[in-house]
Amino acid sequence: MRRTMLWLLVLFTSSAVPGIAQNDPHKKEWIQLFNGKDLDGWDVKIAGYDLNDNFGNTFRVENGVLKTAYDQYGQYNNRFGHIFHRQKFSHYIVAAEYRFVGEQAPGAPDWAFRNSGIMVHSQSAQSMGKDQDFPICIEVQLLGGRGSGERTTANLCTPGTNVEMNGKLITQHCVNSTSKTYHGDQWVRVEVEVLGSSEIRHMMEGRTVLSYQKPQIGGGNVANFDPEVKKDGMLLEEGYISLQSESHPIEFRKVELLNLVGCTDPKASNYKSYYVKADNTQCRYAGAPR
Repeated sequence: MRRTMLWLLVLFTSSAVPGIAQNDPHKKEWIQLFNGKDLDGWDVKIAGYDLNDNFGNTFRVENGVLKTAYDQYGQYNNRFGHIFHRQKFSHYIVAAEYRFVGEQAPGAPDWAFRNSGIMVHSQSAQSMGKDQDFPICIEVQLLGGRGSGERTTANLCTPGTNVEMNGKLITQHCVNSTSKTYHGDQWVRVEVEVLGSSEIRHMMEGRTVLSYQKPQIGGGNVANFDPEVKKDGMLLEEGYISLQSESHPIEFRKVELLNLVGCTDPKASNYKSYYVKADNTQCRYAGAPR
């Protein structure tokens, strides 16, 4: 009888009383950037084309999967493209589940075979030049295996940027991770933890395979940009997230984000223990007007 009364009391206080939030401060609330239905919330920018001219239906959603495809291209002709999520973020974990499929577009460079990327701390799609090849950003390079040999994924590439590692400025364009090689058309999950301008970590299967600090604008490997955007030496504290179309078909069945900015007051009904940057203007309290 006593157990029954206690159970009823818990049920009553947790669900029957208005204003008491149902919040588990440790439960991670992932935001689905890709809704599984369409490209709502995203902008397309392909080199040589105006903003949101999705040439050749490059970026498309079929059977719940976000695809990049080149069946309407003919020759690739260096038409590098990106699809940008419209919301800007600073401290977060972005995760994607991807796989490479099919054949590379004709006329594409060999280095782009089974090659794509997740761009973080990126400039906006709107600020890119019409003929700009890559956004100024930090690229988490995604590579698929060639069928034999080693070819790591979740590497770092730096179009128009530099980073630091162990206090030293790194100016080389790409740095390999320590991941294993993923051959074939298997689904792969990659996670990237971005902590403002302090540190970025690439993770595969729960293991950090690359980390670096102080992402900043600088260096080369980007063409036809607006000089007003490329402010060399400026630390990248926030930016946009985009996915590449780099000549090899790739599919994403999930693109999700865990925001690490929010209410850090444990007394609030929407407090989360995993937030690393406080924005207590978001805090909500039981009984307070909404």
